[in-house]
Amino acid sequence: MNNKALILDALARLDIPYTLFEHEPKWTIEDCLATPGMDPERATMPKNVFLCNRQQTAFYLMLLAPRRAFRTAVVSKLLGVSRLSFAPEEKLPDFLGLEKGAVSPLGLLFDAEQRVQLVVDAALLDYERLWFHPGVNTASVEISSRDFMQRFLPGIGREAILVRIPREE
Repeated sequence: MNNKALILDALARLDIPYTLFEHEPKWTIEDCLATPGMDPERATMPKNVFLCNRQQTAFYLMLLAPRRAFRTAVVSKLLGVSRLSFAPEEKLPDFLGLEKGAVSPLGLLFDAEQRVQLVVDAALLDYERLWFHPGVNTASVEISSRDFMQRFLPGIGREAILVRIPREE
């Protein structure tokens, strides 16, 4: 089975309702937000940022509200970690079973060693539904925010660190 099939199977196994949208490849958050079927009043697709500390001994997947600016210094301070930076993208397949352009917290399913800590911008929880790529950037799944936080993450033995990213002035 490919990663998309494994992710969809995990959602079904965890009894998490979802809607699957097949579409052309999406490479930017702007492209994702313009996907037909997304209702911006109740749903969004988070920005996904793969981070690590300077020594590459601690890895994080940061989910941000799409219109929030990402500043490593702000996130470093919120997490109490010095010198966060972008993690090498060649680690994505090994750590999360994903390729650049298809980064998604659903890839935590493949992180059996739990090397990647999920960090979620609390502003995302203001949305009723969240969209994620299911291992490929040619599809998206829409699931409820509550099911993601309270069923998917516990179902794969994970928790998220919630942070509040300040709005830009």
